[in-house]
Amino acid sequence: MRRASFWATLITTLLAPGLALAAEEHGFSWFQLLGVKALPHYMLAAIVVAVLIVIMSILTVGRKSPEELLIPDEKLTLRNVLEIIVAFVLSLAEGMMGEQAKKYMSLFATIFIYILFMNLLGLIPGFLPPTDKMNITVGCALVVFFATHYYGVAEHGLSYFKHFMGPVWWMAPLMVPIEIISHLARPMSLSLRLFGNITGDHLVVGIFLGLVPFVVPSIFYGLGVFVSFMQAFIFAVLSIIYIAGAVEHEEEH
Repeated sequence: MRRASFWATLITTLLAPGLALAAEEHGFSWFQLLGVKALPHYMLAAIVVAVLIVIMSILTVGRKSPEELLIPDEKLTLRNVLEIIVAFVLSLAEGMMGEQAKKYMSLFATIFIYILFMNLLGLIPGFLPPTDKMNITVGCALVVFFATHYYGVAEHGLSYFKHFMGPVWWMAPLMVPIEIISHLARPMSLSLRLFGNITGDHLVVGIFLGLVPFVVPSIFYGLGVFVSFMQAFIFAVLSIIYIAGAVEHEEEH
């Protein structure tokens, strides 16, 4: 399962921007200074965030032994901040899945951090949040969708698909279409929710920044930080719920 979590983490950080289609950005972006025209700016931003997460992970862990990692840093450091975030996500997952949550923490923590950083990037002048593009949000949602069923099959084998048939066999003709539609609607729901809220928040901040460039926008920047966190939180929680249902479904019957 550790190997599966590693690949899930890698897919989360690399597949989501890879699923984005080429499109032209409007307005100024710091990426224009790079002169890169092969990729749209929002895709470059998503890749930059993914690379940033990898670099932070390397700087945090480095060549430290497991024993050294058990000793917390005395001052506030990047490692402490990341540990607080991971501990927060772990507490959420354990509340829904118990000890089993640790098997999937690589995926859960990466989803939360990746989406949070992409959301916050849009609050920096000269950058647009990658999550205000449906291609990026759909990419993230598809990672969760495929991971859910992969973990379900890995945990229960092909018997995992029995829950699509309902509690009794004679309800299968009714339950199978309902379950399929329900599961297919999940990535659309995840992607639309994230896309809509981040796009709306970025638009509001941009409008007030243009009308009143001093003092007033700071209020909406604070709101933007809150929205960025909440949307990453909601996306992560729903991901945990979906995967928890997949790996625990066998026990419910």
